[in-house]
Amino acid sequence: MNDRALEGLDDRQREAASLLRGPVCVLAGAGTGKTRVITHRIAHGVDTGAYSPGRVMAVTFTTKAAGEMRGRLRALGVEGVAARTFHATALAQLNFFWPQLAGDVAPLIIDNKVRVLGQAADGLGLRLDAPTLRDVAGRIEARKVRMISIDRDAAEHPTGLPGVDVQALADLQRAYEKVKDERRQLDFEDVLLACAGMVEAEPRVAAAIHEQYRHLTVDEYQDVSPVQARLLDLWLGDRQDFCVVGDASQTIYSFAGADPRFLLEFGDRYGDAQIVRLERNYRSDAAVLAVANELMRGRPGALVLSAAVRPDAPPRSGAEPTVTAFPDDTAEADGVAAAIAAQMSAGTDAHDIAVLYRANAQSAPLLAALAARGIPASVLGGKRFFDLPEVRQAVMALRGASVAPLETTFVAAVRDVLRSLGLTDDPPPAGGALRDAWEARAAVLRLAEEAPAGTSLRAFTDELLARAKSQHEPTLRTVTLATLHAAKGLEWEHVHLVGMSEGLLPISYATTFEQVDEERRLAYVGITRAGRTLSLSWSQASGSRPRQMSRFLQEIGTSTLRAAGGRASSGGRPRSGR
Repeated sequence: MNDRALEGLDDRQREAASLLRGPVCVLAGAGTGKTRVITHRIAHGVDTGAYSPGRVMAVTFTTKAAGEMRGRLRALGVEGVAARTFHATALAQLNFFWPQLAGDVAPLIIDNKVRVLGQAADGLGLRLDAPTLRDVAGRIEARKVRMISIDRDAAEHPTGLPGVDVQALADLQRAYEKVKDERRQLDFEDVLLACAGMVEAEPRVAAAIHEQYRHLTVDEYQDVSPVQARLLDLWLGDRQDFCVVGDASQTIYSFAGADPRFLLEFGDRYGDAQIVRLERNYRSDAAVLAVANELMRGRPGALVLSAAVRPDAPPRSGAEPTVTAFPDDTAEADGVAAAIAAQMSAGTDAHDIAVLYRANAQSAPLLAALAARGIPASVLGGKRFFDLPEVRQAVMALRGASVAPLETTFVAAVRDVLRSLGLTDDPPPAGGALRDAWEARAAVLRLAEEAPAGTSLRAFTDELLARAKSQHEPTLRTVTLATLHAAKGLEWEHVHLVGMSEGLLPISYATTFEQVDEERRLAYVGITRAGRTLSLSWSQASGSRPRQMSRFLQEIGTSTLRAAGGRASSGGRPRSGR
């Protein structure tokens, strides 16, 4: 049997990738090679003749993740697999089948729910500001992903929203739906609902989908919402060739309808399911994993991660994770910047360092403190790399230059074009727009330097356009600042997790057990982004208001965390049974 796609996998990864018939559930902890297992399993199915690539559907949650999956499959020699997001898959099916069923093109997708809501509110004589309209949009999204009616939503939330009583909220939602219907428009959530309705109501559509896609794989299964779970059931039909991959400890999108019960109860729903646990972590040092395991000890579905020993990799020398208390937010930002400066002075590259936090507002003092020390930083989740004006300008200029014969080497030609646009040998000072533009152009040059020998300018710009389409963005040579939500799926050698105080992590509005548990999972995601070193910190005051250490730090305890420089008054307690 051809086992090319199984080479290089550890025993558990190989076991998961070898299970070609479902139902299969892969419980994959952080850093255990989730995407590797998914793609190698598909490639193994194709290599052995069990799968035809055109009959494999692989769905995930982000365009970037789908693009990465397609790229890895290409590297394994597999082309033609439908690897897309839930919404892209549903939209493609709507666009294909709608003309056959309705004799017309599918409805357009609205790009701004708040604008349509504002128009609906005007029609009702309601005067609502933009923040309130955004709150109403959020309520609509939460209702639709849970597949509940406007009346049921009103019954479950009898107080309505601030500034909008329950009756006005129901009337506004109905008016919003009427405006969309009159304009033949769908919103983002309608795409899934309409696709599910179409597959359920039209047997010939269901039959066509079942015939086309024989093998279904779902990434990040812990994040599926009720409407996505319903759509998966309809895509699957009465078959069981179904593989799901997920980690209940990384469910951090409950506000978007994610429900980890679909993953946790998979074995109960499919009594003959084959379940594989991946707990060997290839990202983090054992000391980092000890913190993560302690935080999630006893939680439903928690996996116990262990550090993989790789004989082909150099020994790691990560320091013991630390916790530091600072007098206030400014001191915390300056202390983190000082620690990063020391790491860089010791030879660490800026792009190997991340500062993670709960809320976007926490980035401002951190950016200021880093800029004061001349440390370049970029905030993740801002404008996409290939949408930056400097990058778009560079791609256009390189495209134009590609029509002329090269009079120098390929890399030198790219460097000349970028220099004409403002790239200099030495970077401008950190902390401003000039430095941001320089970093973007420098990243384009690095892509050219990493291109295969013999690459032409035309081929290089084609590759840049392909990367833009799949959101395969290069790494900037800057320290990364990111919210915990934005950091999901990423990794860095050195992570500073700041703001670990009550009111920030867990956030102040997390009051129920379920909400606090979601905050715990956010902290877990942040901790498991770290490879070699992990520094946790909190501030004892915000202005004149005192703060308390996060309960999560107290639960992890001093047996697992070391107080940095004697400055941390952790109050942590050693945990029994260690």
